[in-house]
Amino acid sequence: MTHTRLHDTVTAVTRRIAERSAVSRADYLARIHEAAAQGPTRGGLACSNLAHGFAAAEPGAKDLLRGTLKPNIAIVSAYNDMLSAHKPFETFPRQLKQAVIEAGGIAQFAGGVPAMCDGITQGRAGMELSLFSREVIAMSTAIALSHDMFDGALLLGVCDKIVPGLVIGALSFGHLPAILVPAGPMTSGLPNAEKSRVRQAFAEGKVGREELLDAEAASYHGEGTCTFYGTANSNQLVVEAMGLHLPGASFVNPNTPLRDALTEAAGRQVTGLTALGDDYTPIGEVLDERAFVNAVVALLASGGSTNHTMHLVAMAAAAGIDLRWEDFSALSAVTPSLATIYPNGSADINHFHAAGGMAFLVGELLDAGLLHPDARTVAGGTLAERYREEPVLDDGSLTWRPGPTDSLDKSVLRGVADPFAPDGGLRMLTGNLGNAVLKVSAIKPEHRVVRAPARVFADQADFLTAFQNGELNRDVVAVVRHQGPSANGMPELHKLVPALGVLQDAGHAVALVTDGRMSGASGKIPAAIHLTPEAADAGPIARVEDGDVIELDAESGALRVLVDDAELATRPAAAPAASARETGTGRELFAPLRAAVGPADRGATVFRGCGVGTGPGAGPDAGVPATGGAA
Repeated sequence: MTHTRLHDTVTAVTRRIAERSAVSRADYLARIHEAAAQGPTRGGLACSNLAHGFAAAEPGAKDLLRGTLKPNIAIVSAYNDMLSAHKPFETFPRQLKQAVIEAGGIAQFAGGVPAMCDGITQGRAGMELSLFSREVIAMSTAIALSHDMFDGALLLGVCDKIVPGLVIGALSFGHLPAILVPAGPMTSGLPNAEKSRVRQAFAEGKVGREELLDAEAASYHGEGTCTFYGTANSNQLVVEAMGLHLPGASFVNPNTPLRDALTEAAGRQVTGLTALGDDYTPIGEVLDERAFVNAVVALLASGGSTNHTMHLVAMAAAAGIDLRWEDFSALSAVTPSLATIYPNGSADINHFHAAGGMAFLVGELLDAGLLHPDARTVAGGTLAERYREEPVLDDGSLTWRPGPTDSLDKSVLRGVADPFAPDGGLRMLTGNLGNAVLKVSAIKPEHRVVRAPARVFADQADFLTAFQNGELNRDVVAVVRHQGPSANGMPELHKLVPALGVLQDAGHAVALVTDGRMSGASGKIPAAIHLTPEAADAGPIARVEDGDVIELDAESGALRVLVDDAELATRPAAAPAASARETGTGRELFAPLRAAVGPADRGATVFRGCGVGTGPGAGPDAGVPATGGAA
């Protein structure tokens, strides 16, 4: 098979990641190769240990688990029946166990991991646990795999922190093959444009709570992932581009014959990837520098969640790879925007899938030389060999066929020859306030440059009070600080978006600057988020005062407060709000994580085991394009 020559920037970025990661990646690979050399680990367990490991198994399974001739697959699941995205996983273990048996192995449910929903905790104290739930999920995954009973893993998760946590945990057992098993999005409900209209009308006081709740309930109405393009669906797209899903598995609706067939196929496939089979494919080798570059490019081309500027960095570090925001920025400058999915447009993820979905997107990026075609995958072939394909049922049997060569709806998905924009959906901003991320794909060009006086807030509740009191009816840059990972766990601040939208629609120049998060639903407001260093670390944002003029320029990549540097440096750093709490709703249990967490641009992670993610970010390397707002 012939391939398009890789784009020079993709080659250069991949090279510099590999060079800066050489020592940590080599150390990581040495660790997992040492673990793999020990063979099926349950064979080395003492008799009492091994007996505990199969005590609850059925009689036939006990006989198999006593030996090491058949691979034992761990099932790790984020199932709960409150969250729509994870409810479908209720039946998956039974399906997967049967599929593994049919493939010549055996499977055990190794453990569950927590799954929380940012959509439920928005604006509540529980949101301050959200980002750190990724670390808890990673540790829970490691606990599930720690019993030395397993030869491979099936990881069941969908939403925001769950998938990155599962991957980080699995990478600590990187000698094992692992496949991510998605549940799929719910069917389409209330159109996203109408949902957005009702939310803004509520913010303006034009409709009441009942009308708002009716609209929300019509949007989020059944089993499956929420259909807008936030972090959950970005997870699925990114994981597939990394080769950890079966081809085309990301966006098939739950409780359908095709979804069931893909779930069962994942069980069969992972069984053949173990060291006891003929195609040993450990996850620690699949997730190399090429896989992470492919993930970033797919994220940029689709206008995906800003949360992945942290999650991908943290996941890479778990594999000994030093991925940085400057890499996102360089790749964004050459990656065209090929999709418009709400909030970047009115279509939802089901429309994207119907228009051609992953097979078309991957094919276009491969043809443009923007993805590594030879990247290893769990599908029994390279990215180029398998991920242009889409799954179908042929007389009830699962097979894959070539994906479409043209988009079926160019209002949602386009090819490289006719993109929505010539560059990616994310910008990296830098200046005397530090480094930040901005999701530009939903922002109209006329709103991408803002210069206005600052109004400083300690939290989003203070902002909403000022908005409701009519204090913000002017050009304004809302500065919401002490929302970073060290301060309060970096909650998402989505309740700000409808109010800011009202001000922008009234003709005001508005923007948001914060060390907090906004994720994939950032919307139409220019929002400089993940600002690093954060206020809790005495970052410059802690010295901004009401009335300071702030310039946010998404075109040039600038973020600065127009105050003399000497004056800014002599100002005292503002303390957190007196109302800030570190207890209640479990927040006190997460105090050690807040104390240990690193900055957002290094993944906002507490894990330092690979020696990656501990140092300060560096500027763009020589010879690598860093236009479009390099951090």
